[in-house]
Amino acid sequence: MSKNTTWTLDNTHSEIAFKVKHMMISTVTGHFEDFEATAKTDGDDFKGADFNFSAKTASINTKNKDRDTHLRSDDFFNSEKFPEMTFVSKSFDGEKLTGDLTIRDITKEVTLDAELNGVAVDPYGQTKAGFEMTGTINRKDFNLTWSAVTEAGSIVVSDKVKMVVDLQFTKEA
Repeated sequence: MSKNTTWTLDNTHSEIAFKVKHMMISTVTGHFEDFEATAKTDGDDFKGADFNFSAKTASINTKNKDRDTHLRSDDFFNSEKFPEMTFVSKSFDGEKLTGDLTIRDITKEVTLDAELNGVAVDPYGQTKAGFEMTGTINRKDFNLTWSAVTEAGSIVVSDKVKMVVDLQFTKEA
């Protein structure tokens, strides 16, 4: 059954970010600057909604030019060959969002904790919906396998990557 209401992303109030441990003592945060998302619902009820989002892997930003260049390389995203990462939902029960995440040429099912923060009408009469989605993936599941160990034996980059996705949608008229 197709959904009858389309919600488009409000990019200025949205972010797709990630956090990963560096040398197991600190956390590096990054985000994708170029991304899009849509939701399809039955009216204003998001239970059972269809979500899709994609991000341009070359738009990665960790506030460090050398690190960003490394992340775009074949050691990680290979942005030239695999310019987009995508997520296509399979189910949303109001708390858990399950779908297929594709990074590089590998697709895996992932489940994110997804909280609808609310639906409200803005001062311009537009209906908005805000979500916070979080989850952890293993980067090596997606062939992001680069690894190094310090002289002291610490892993430089953790295998676990925490995803933090904040999305605000605008209901299409």
